[in-house]
Amino acid sequence: MPQRVSSRALGVSESWFYKHRTRRPTRREVRRRQLAEAVREGVANSGGTYGSPKIWIRLMREGWRVSVNTVAKLMAELGLVARTVRHRRGLTRPGSRASKRWWAH
Repeated sequence: MPQRVSSRALGVSESWFYKHRTRRPTRREVRRRQLAEAVREGVANSGGTYGSPKIWIRLMREGWRVSVNTVAKLMAELGLVARTVRHRRGLTRPGSRASKRWWAH
């Protein structure tokens, strides 16, 4: 019986195992699943560029009552990371090769 081994490993009784297996999800679990789907959809719609603050704004506009930290934690649990925008660095540096310029002589 694999459930006997797993219930012993978890430190719970077999009756709890069967009760937990057949119970309906709670309202909190249902809401959490819906929120996770909304966060996944928000990240996908942004092309993976939105982080938790912008996802949170979108969720608030859709009517969700949730904090930024909850969105950030959920994104971390789901392994969703916003792509960082890479800024192009300028090629000119101040004071570089000033003495080599033809007009500086």
